[in-house]
Amino acid sequence: MAQFVVIIPETQWATERLFQHDAVTVPASGAAEIGDEVLLVAEDQVVALARVEKTDGAELSLWYLRRAFDEPVPAAGLAAGPVDEETFRRFAQRLGGPADKKAWLVSVAMPIEAVNPAEAVRQFWSHVLELGPAELPTYVWPSGDELAMQAFVLGAEANQDPEEEDEEEDD
Repeated sequence: MAQFVVIIPETQWATERLFQHDAVTVPASGAAEIGDEVLLVAEDQVVALARVEKTDGAELSLWYLRRAFDEPVPAAGLAAGPVDEETFRRFAQRLGGPADKKAWLVSVAMPIEAVNPAEAVRQFWSHVLELGPAELPTYVWPSGDELAMQAFVLGAEANQDPEEEDEEEDD
């Protein structure tokens, strides 16, 4: 088993961080084979540890083993291609182990005018499909702690309080 660094293209990374996938397909890098380990790099940051599940020479299908999308590790000194085992282990260790999971409540709320609840639901899903995570803020908070609510747009925390924005402009 060999170790590789694979760089995910910037446009693909922008989409990848919006959705939870078990695997990602990227352009092939070097001579990676099924079972090889991969450090996935985006925007000069190590964002995931993965394993090659499939390759056809042009593309690699990588199975995520550990994600660090929200707390990436600087990829100083890494370049696409093979990497020695010591360097690989050092970066993999910095990604950390699996974190404990907890329950989160996630909500997308929008006013919808409809003649009945069923129509409102259909319109809701149509808007979600049409607008998606690029335009719809998603609200998330730990179960039982509504005061900790945060808004996310495009997979990143976003300030949705217009009063705070006004205060920042006044400074």
